[in-house]
Amino acid sequence: MKNENEGLVNKFGERFNAIRALRHKNFRLYFAGQGISVIGTWVQRIALTWLVYRLTNSAFLLGVVGFSGQIPLLIVTPFAGVLADRLNKHKILLYTQGLSMVQAFILAALVLTNTIQVWEIILLSVILGVFDAADMPTRQSFMVEMVGDNRSDLGNAIAMNSSMVNGARLIGPAVAGILISAFGEGWCFLLNAISYIAVLYSLLKMELNHNPITTKKKETLKELKEGYQYAFGFKPIKSILLLLAVVSFMGTPIRILAPVFVKNILHGGADMFGFLMGASGFGAFTGAIFLMNRKSVLGLGRLIAYSTTAFGIGLIAFALSQNMWLSMVFMFMTGIGMMIQLAGSNTMLQTIVEDNKRGRVMSFYAMSFRGVAPFGSLLAGTAAGIIGAPLTLVFGGGFCLAGSLYFLKNLPNMRKLIRPIYIKMGIISESVQGVGTATSLSFEEKE
Repeated sequence: MKNENEGLVNKFGERFNAIRALRHKNFRLYFAGQGISVIGTWVQRIALTWLVYRLTNSAFLLGVVGFSGQIPLLIVTPFAGVLADRLNKHKILLYTQGLSMVQAFILAALVLTNTIQVWEIILLSVILGVFDAADMPTRQSFMVEMVGDNRSDLGNAIAMNSSMVNGARLIGPAVAGILISAFGEGWCFLLNAISYIAVLYSLLKMELNHNPITTKKKETLKELKEGYQYAFGFKPIKSILLLLAVVSFMGTPIRILAPVFVKNILHGGADMFGFLMGASGFGAFTGAIFLMNRKSVLGLGRLIAYSTTAFGIGLIAFALSQNMWLSMVFMFMTGIGMMIQLAGSNTMLQTIVEDNKRGRVMSFYAMSFRGVAPFGSLLAGTAAGIIGAPLTLVFGGGFCLAGSLYFLKNLPNMRKLIRPIYIKMGIISESVQGVGTATSLSFEEKE
């Protein structure tokens, strides 16, 4: 019976290559539960941004709230990565998801009773940021356990996770726009709180054999230092993390400043805001689908550089647009660029990283992606108040373009360092002559 099941699983993977990670039961459960929960998360994010601007009419306070929700990621995430390498990731996720649900219920209660104050929003954002800081590196490194020994499905699992997140990013803002217009922000937060039930149920139904990596435990700070030296001492990992940090710092404030563009430049309301965020989500979803259909990690380095270029151009074009339909096109462009850069970086990192340092490296990934974002949010809010939101995003897009060019320049040296890892894993053959030949197969379906 076991061999029969394995045969069916393999046939599924061959026939449905784009969704082959679904042949793993634990990943199927995760995908279904998290898919529902992430829609609620996006509904809450959009509603929170709109609530703050409605209450304060201040771009600066938008930046402050964004900062408060993300700063814990910079402080807590590295230590969470150490714990993820030590402890049962499954249990950590149960705690982080459960506590996040409680935060959403409290926020909903305060808004629905019309007692919410800006300082309470900031405090609750900090609290949720702490939970997210523990959740992100754990969830990212947990991907390996959900696909088991079949590491060839890891890249597909990451791409599918990204497609799920960005499918929710497509649906969530539209739902938020409708709910805000019809009932107010409080119902958005209540919907998010209820959505956590799905992910908690899926985690409880998983069948896992927790086999912690047997390494000699050291002091937390020593393990953290060891992870830092490993990540930033290996140029490919370092380059990927630094490019992520540049894009996050200079580019993601577009979400923080979007209400300013909607109200002051495009002269719209909550519904237009939801559609703009939905356009970005659709772009990201498209990028994730593209990555799902790739069979190999070969060529991801160049793809990361090109997608960052597309993101930077889209950011500048959106900043200069005064037409809603053009703005939606440029938001789509930023979405697809950000998604391919983000998920491609995740896949490359998880492919080349050592197992016993996976949690710590993914904590640095989380820091690069979201840990530096609070400073970008704060800077964007401050700069928008001084030089205006459009010029702020133009500068951000310019820095993203510069980062992509620098990454592309360093790509040949990175390939030389990654090639032995790919040979060891069987991704490329030792008989392949020339690093350039081996790694330039950007779109060739080679297993």
